[in-house]
Amino acid sequence: MTTPNLTAQADVALDHMAGTLADTYARAPASPAQQHVLVLPYPISANRYWNSFPLGKRIMTAPSAEAKKYKRDVALIAKAQGIRQPITGRVRIDLRLYPNRPQDWQKRQRKDGAAWDDTVQCLDLDNARKVVYDSLKGVVIEDDKWVRQDSGERMEPDEHGARLVLIVTALSTEQPQVGLFDAVAQERAA
Repeated sequence: MTTPNLTAQADVALDHMAGTLADTYARAPASPAQQHVLVLPYPISANRYWNSFPLGKRIMTAPSAEAKKYKRDVALIAKAQGIRQPITGRVRIDLRLYPNRPQDWQKRQRKDGAAWDDTVQCLDLDNARKVVYDSLKGVVIEDDKWVRQDSGERMEPDEHGARLVLIVTALSTEQPQVGLFDAVAQERAA
C-alpha cells in the first residue's frame, strides 16, 4: 500500500472506487504560527500548589496562596511581553527548566564531571508541567486541554539563576480531506 501524497493535485485518481477527488489531501492554508517565548520564575512544587481543607463533611482542594501568586506573576510577565489574550485552540509547549546553581557547583563539576548537575535539587518535569500549565490557563493559552504536543528538558544550572524558559506555539489544524464530500457529490451528479 502506498502512502497518499498530501499535496495531490486535482484530477488525480486516488481511489478507483471514489473516482477523481480534487484536493482530497490538500492541507489547510498555512498561516504564520503564533508563538510566545517567556522566561518565567522557577515553578513551585505541585505539593505546595494545592491546599486541602475540611468543608462540612467533605475535603475541598483549592490553589494555595503561593500558587495564586505564581499565576499572577506569570500573568504580569505575559502582559509585559505584549500578550493580551490567550492563544485559542491547539498549542505546543516546550519548557526548559533551569534549577538554581549551587555555590559549590565547581567542586561538584570536578568530582562528577559532566554529570555534576544530577546532584542539584530540581523539580521533576512532570511536577513542573502541571503547575505551569495551570498558570498559563486563561493568560497565554485558553485551557490546558488544548496542549496537543509538549516537550520538557531539565537544563544544566547556569549563572542566570533558577527559571523556566517556555515556548508556546499555536498549532494549525490539518484538514487532509478538504472537499472530499463535494468531490464525491460532483462525481455522482455527473
